Amino acid sequence: MASNAPYSGSSESLDIEKFKRVLHYVIHKTSSIDNVGKTVLYKILYFTDFNYYEMFEEKLTGETYLKYPFGPAPRDFDAVVKELVEEGLIEEKTWFEGAYKKIKYLSTVEPNVLKIAKEELNFIDENIDKYSRFNATQISEHSHKDIPYITAEDFEELDYELVFYRDSELSVRTYDDIDGGC
Repeated sequence: MASNAPYSGSSESLDIEKFKRVLHYVIHKTSSIDNVGKTVLYKILYFTDFNYYEMFEEKLTGETYLKYPFGPAPRDFDAVVKELVEEGLIEEKTWFEGAYKKIKYLSTVEPNVLKIAKEELNFIDENIDKYSRFNATQISEHSHKDIPYITAEDFEELDYELVFYRDSELSVRTYDDIDGGC
């Protein structure tokens, strides 16, 4: 799914070190949750980044997400995972259940979160709690309902700005009625 080239074609807003730290943190927090494999991890990252943008109107990591048939995927995921594995910070486990290839990531050390603000960590934790309950099929179906995903062409970048057009099911922000109900 995501590119294997290191940060190839990434947006200029990507803070690769922050994305790496956030990814390691999310892996660390979800290592013991059986249903959080690669697909669920993709969606936790997607919803965390896009929900953060909707709430605060700024990007958390700046990662670019692409539209794939099974939902949004972070472009730089594979390259960053490779670095985390090479640095001994995480392990990748792969196995088959029937015809399905399963990929799970396990954190081997406590993540370095010094450059992630406490409020950001709390926000990430809220999203982990919310989305780690889904299995891969459920979270993929859920992500297919999101406006940034719906409006993108296959294999194209998802537009962060479209979070402001989400319906009430996926919106994470309460909007004041600007015109006073007129």
